[in-house]
Amino acid sequence: MLEMQRPPENAVILFDGGELTNWKKLDGSPAVWEVADGIMTVTEGNIITDETFTDAYVHVEFRIPDTEGTGNSGVYLQGRYEIQVLGGDVDLPGIKACGAIYNQHAPLVDANGPRMAWQSFDIIFRAPRMNEAGELAEQPRVTVLHNDVVIHNNASIAGPTGGHMDENVAEPGPLLLQDHGHQPVSYRNIWMVRLPEKASDDYEPK
Repeated sequence: MLEMQRPPENAVILFDGGELTNWKKLDGSPAVWEVADGIMTVTEGNIITDETFTDAYVHVEFRIPDTEGTGNSGVYLQGRYEIQVLGGDVDLPGIKACGAIYNQHAPLVDANGPRMAWQSFDIIFRAPRMNEAGELAEQPRVTVLHNDVVIHNNASIAGPTGGHMDENVAEPGPLLLQDHGHQPVSYRNIWMVRLPEKASDDYEPK
């Protein structure tokens, strides 16, 4: 059984089991997913965080339902780049499998747990880089651990994936959790740590 990972002191807490005060629908209205016993479960519509980010370490814990259907959802970095959440008995391996960068990169390995078991994504995200003219110079990159197993290693993302919020890739964006047909995927213990875009010149080890 997956134990909840304690966030570091500098983490931004996005969901700790309480109310969805840090989340909203795409139109800005309040999020209405079910919250019970410290868990939120998909009920209606995609939801996004009030917080936006560029480079970040993101931790998400999720549970696939033991019901008919695939248990389909997704974690969208900046609302644009989906890490697929899907029942582990579907489309493995493949670019639509659980942990895939949707329709772009299949997981390097199958790290899925069973349905109704809590699982985790730990995501190191490097946002797109723009040049001085405001044009895209470097695509975003991502490293993903699924249940502590590396499934993407500094993979380049070739633009926003299907179902993205927008294509404003030069701008910070929120974390988006997908409602894919009201399938009751559940989430808990979601947090992120903002990362500097480059190393500090004045850093001195303690």
